[in-house]
Amino acid sequence: MSALLAPAPAPSRWDRVRAPLVTIGGLGLATLALHLRDPHVGGSWGICPSAAMGFWCPGCGGLRAVNDLTHGEVVSAASSNLLLVVLMPLAVLALAVWTLDRWRGRSRRLPRRLVVVGGWALLGAAGLFMLLRNTPAAPWLAP
Repeated sequence: MSALLAPAPAPSRWDRVRAPLVTIGGLGLATLALHLRDPHVGGSWGICPSAAMGFWCPGCGGLRAVNDLTHGEVVSAASSNLLLVVLMPLAVLALAVWTLDRWRGRSRRLPRRLVVVGGWALLGAAGLFMLLRNTPAAPWLAP
């Protein structure tokens, strides 16, 4: 049998979990940076382009919300960005499932329809959140 036709060796466990662990590590470092440098101080992380134009995007207040969560202040975090606080447990769950699947050597593929519908639902929720937080109908959603 030719060396060109030999099957590739199975990836090691480390090779399989590298991407999830690097992602988690990067998110952890970003969270640590937000914990150490308070985004509640004006201009400490720059100026938000949408806030500079006079409206709040779905992400406005997200840095402050993460900072509040690192200090255990869930209510303050929710008042900064409720959408982020609601979606954070889902993101943590997704990262955990991805890491465990890779650890066990499984490859989970979500049905295309679920990905498309979920993506549109997330986009719609973010759009509705942005609309409501910029109107008098829900001033409590503003950061």
